[in-house]
Amino acid sequence: MERLLKMARASGSLDLSNRNLREVPPQVYKLLECVGQDEKWWELVDLHRLVLAHNKIKLLSQELGNLVSVVVLNISYNELESLPESIGMLTSLKTLDVSHNAILELPVEIGNLASLVKFLASNNQIKELPSTIGLCVDLAELKLSNNGLTFLPDQLASCSRLISLSIEGNKITGFPSSLFHSLGNLTELNAGKNAITELPEEIGNLTRLLRLDLHQNKIKSIPSSLVNCSMLVEAYFGDNLLSSLPNEIGNLQSLLTFDLHGNQLSEFPVSACSMRLSVLDLSNNNLSGLPPELGFMGSLRKLVLTGNPLRTLRTSLVTGSTPALLKYLRDRSTAEDGNIFGMNIQEQVVQAARAAVSSKALSLSDKNLDHVPPAVWESCDLVQLDLAKNCIQELPPEMSMCTSMEALILADNKIQEWPGSVFASLPNLKHLNLARNPIVALPPGAFSAVSNLQLLDLSGVVAQLPPPPCLSLMTGLQELRLMRTQMAAIPWDLPRMSSLRILDLSQNNISVLPQASLLSSFITLEELDLTDNNLSTLPPQLGYLEPTLRKLKVDGNPLRSIRRGILERGTKELLQYLHGKLPQ
Repeated sequence: MERLLKMARASGSLDLSNRNLREVPPQVYKLLECVGQDEKWWELVDLHRLVLAHNKIKLLSQELGNLVSVVVLNISYNELESLPESIGMLTSLKTLDVSHNAILELPVEIGNLASLVKFLASNNQIKELPSTIGLCVDLAELKLSNNGLTFLPDQLASCSRLISLSIEGNKITGFPSSLFHSLGNLTELNAGKNAITELPEEIGNLTRLLRLDLHQNKIKSIPSSLVNCSMLVEAYFGDNLLSSLPNEIGNLQSLLTFDLHGNQLSEFPVSACSMRLSVLDLSNNNLSGLPPELGFMGSLRKLVLTGNPLRTLRTSLVTGSTPALLKYLRDRSTAEDGNIFGMNIQEQVVQAARAAVSSKALSLSDKNLDHVPPAVWESCDLVQLDLAKNCIQELPPEMSMCTSMEALILADNKIQEWPGSVFASLPNLKHLNLARNPIVALPPGAFSAVSNLQLLDLSGVVAQLPPPPCLSLMTGLQELRLMRTQMAAIPWDLPRMSSLRILDLSQNNISVLPQASLLSSFITLEELDLTDNNLSTLPPQLGYLEPTLRKLKVDGNPLRSIRRGILERGTKELLQYLHGKLPQ
């Protein structure tokens, strides 16, 4: 202990986690008063980081207030039932983690922590959030999941810099009417597993919202104002009481994941088919059929329909692959305009173009096309174009006329040259899929022409990536798939992509991950797929990603430094294990 205290006086950081402590050693509260004879007073520094996690501490002394220079205080995974009033004297505190304790009540002095940026208090027994929380005006992240809260104080609206709010697993019945007026910076709202019955129209004020989780509540309707959350990427409304969706829902053009399972929906509106979803879960509703227009949602990778009384679809379609179901719906849509059987390719293109007039989505996948048909640029207002599984070798310059194009699917063709001039003329392009094309080379400025992309799939494209910082030019990219590209090393600019949420690097030749300083930059990453590479070890710095990374796949690597039992416990346990290996 004395050695650790001495090191703390020299470094300003003290980590006493996982030491089976039942109380905080008294010397900690008077760290600079217990100086050894061999220590030089002018070399000592105030304590700014104190970690006491994973112990059996039941009480904190009022002397905690002596540590006025502490910036980071982690007392998570202990047996605390309360916090001392003196905690309000820690005015330099920026991060406070008291999660996984047995705290019943927070002191009102919490409002004195004017510098507080991150407050983590999940998995306690807190029944009420003090109104003084509104004085913490710099607060950016607030986690209060799995407590006993029944309401949020109106004063929380004063925390206008809040970016992430998590209140999952409480007993909250609704939101204060003033809350959403001032939380315009909020990007993540997690309020699942509560008793919320109604969403206020003011939710539309959350224009920067990226992730909304309201599963397992009692919500009966979605307000039409939600479409003002134009940046929304994930929305979870599973296990509620929804009977319908607003017609305006199709305007959520950035939405990729839409979970509606376990509701009472009797139909999926045609207007919603204009979305560019990747995942749509409609399982366990009251759907008896689907609109044929859904078949033209070419971006859809996963559609879940089990548990519905579907009478117009065979069971094999419902339980089968999503592409097969979408193709069936497309064919049915075309058949409603005329009999497709016996049509030649040109006639099928004409029929598909007619169907695209209202949906703004044209699907010509798997038509054995060797060129892009003129119907594409003759429909200049197309928003989505699916040309996958054809024999197309190049994009004609006329495609530059499709300036409204937002999603372009060109997977499984024979394109050899990067069509940069066409891409440069599509300013609204957000989703681009070029997977499994024999592209020979990617020019140095390839990605500058598609800098507004949110999704890029180059899986199976073996052409070498342009040198850094080519990837970081796509500042808004949220999903990047580079599976089976013969990649041997991760480009150094990849972790600097500040919006990246999903990264697929599976089935490559990667043997080492970036240096520690770069790994910790992956602050927005939620899914990382590293399966089937040549990794023999995982750096402990991956543990820094534990707060946000929800899925880490490392199967198929010759990992020798981590026991199989740890790998099989799942992402959270693995990241916590790696975090525990970080140098103290």
